[in-house]
Amino acid sequence: MYGSSSPFASRNQRASAMYNRVGLETDVLNASPHRLVSLLFDGVNEAMSQAIGGIMSGNNEVKNRCLGRAVRILDEGLKAALNLEAGPLATDLRDLYAYLCMRLTRANLHSDIAAIEECQRLLQPIREAWAGISDKT
Repeated sequence: MYGSSSPFASRNQRASAMYNRVGLETDVLNASPHRLVSLLFDGVNEAMSQAIGGIMSGNNEVKNRCLGRAVRILDEGLKAALNLEAGPLATDLRDLYAYLCMRLTRANLHSDIAAIEECQRLLQPIREAWAGISDKT
């Protein structure tokens, strides 16, 4: 009715974004450590998907922001949370996350959808395995 130039559109979008942010913050505050890692996996996957959308639509700002977010989640979230003294699995995951960060950085430089999809494929089995672990551990 009002079109995209309506002042109501931006107000509604801001309200929706605030609502989603409050919901996420509430989820994070009440989450177990297991759930927090699940949220990180969800966040990195969502960021990669949004980056693909940014590339496909020619929106470099979205691509850059989303790939930067994905790299930060991998590096500062998933990789930083690893207990490297726990054994070789943690070391392997550290190396995988480092590889994914490198590939996503390169994908950002070259707008390479195939590289982002590769990262999604590599991360998916770990994401599924984590989801299969009981939250009671």
